[in-house]
Amino acid sequence: MSRIIDYGKLMHAAMRRLIQDVLSDVQDHGLPGTHHFFVTFDTTHPDSRLADWLRERYPSEMTVVMQHWYDDLEVGDEGFSITLNFGDAPEHLYIPYDAIQTFVDPSVEFGLRFEQQQDEDDVDPLEKLDTDAPAAQQDAPDPETAQDTPREADVVSLDSFRKS
Repeated sequence: MSRIIDYGKLMHAAMRRLIQDVLSDVQDHGLPGTHHFFVTFDTTHPDSRLADWLRERYPSEMTVVMQHWYDDLEVGDEGFSITLNFGDAPEHLYIPYDAIQTFVDPSVEFGLRFEQQQDEDDVDPLEKLDTDAPAAQQDAPDPETAQDTPREADVVSLDSFRKS
């Protein structure tokens, strides 16, 4: 069986490590300057932990803001836990990195978005070249005709990510 490099999976792992590094720095030194984060995560992820009333209110996804008041930030290899204030009700959350859908720091116009992923065990790598890619998706060529069929290149513009 032919093997492919799953660039989408590698990019997602690198982006999640970036989030872990940023949160580790905040854990050690606090939020610098005007930095603050909007984190949207999948509340149905099996490892997400949140109060039942929050899960009922946000049955599929939830966006939390880490800015003025937060407590007990603990950053780990698989996710992070934090206590946030919900209308004068402090609640402890655990958010796995795999559950994060978006991570945004609007103070510097930085953001990451993770596409929905299928279970890697359920997908033959030859059936997809890279459905996890953050910017563009494309189908894998048929292995029988890949050498004979020219493919057009996918062009991704990075201009929308540049600061004016």
